[in-house]
Amino acid sequence: RAGAFSQDARGRWYLNVCVKVDVPKSAGTGSVGIDLGLKTAATCSDGEALASGLYRKHEGALGIAQRARKKGRVRAIHAKIANTRKDAMHKFSTGLVERNAAIFVGNVQAGAMVKTRMAKSTLDAGWSMLKTMLEYKSHQAGIVFEEVNEAYTTQTCSSCGVIPASSPKGRTGLGMRRWTCCECGAEHHRDVNAAKNIAARGHARLAGGIPVL
Repeated sequence: RAGAFSQDARGRWYLNVCVKVDVPKSAGTGSVGIDLGLKTAATCSDGEALASGLYRKHEGALGIAQRARKKGRVRAIHAKIANTRKDAMHKFSTGLVERNAAIFVGNVQAGAMVKTRMAKSTLDAGWSMLKTMLEYKSHQAGIVFEEVNEAYTTQTCSSCGVIPASSPKGRTGLGMRRWTCCECGAEHHRDVNAAKNIAARGHARLAGGIPVL
């Protein structure tokens, strides 16, 4: 089949060839919602999380290499960051596909975020790459993958379904990692709660039917 050459950040060349492989269907029976964020790249409704901050971790060494004009070292650090991120995302996405029959992800748009002061953190989180991996792996495994509207999923209590006065809101609520619903008394982890709401919306969308555009 067709192939192409590519070069990585370290200047190494690769021959990429398309091949046909048999992909086993997923035997998973569960379902999971995923909230994409900056503190953690992804948080699941069951509490599993994918860490973020790889670029920040190596930013100091990268700055030293750039000021010293060591181009080879700079390329090596960038390659290490990219490869480590991709490896973690492959393991994370493969595990989710193996365990579940339906995966729902919030429709956060990275394009809008990279135009803000949170651009570095957004790019470091790699949301687009993760969603691409989840989508093609889900299709190969024969399971459901859907993006759902994530609006107000952080503020809504996943236990009683209301938006209480005690939930995190606006800029003042960005630092709230845990909160208690003043309506029903349920205690929430900010990102896990959002992921649970995303999962619930995904199930509702499947139950009501997905319109063909």
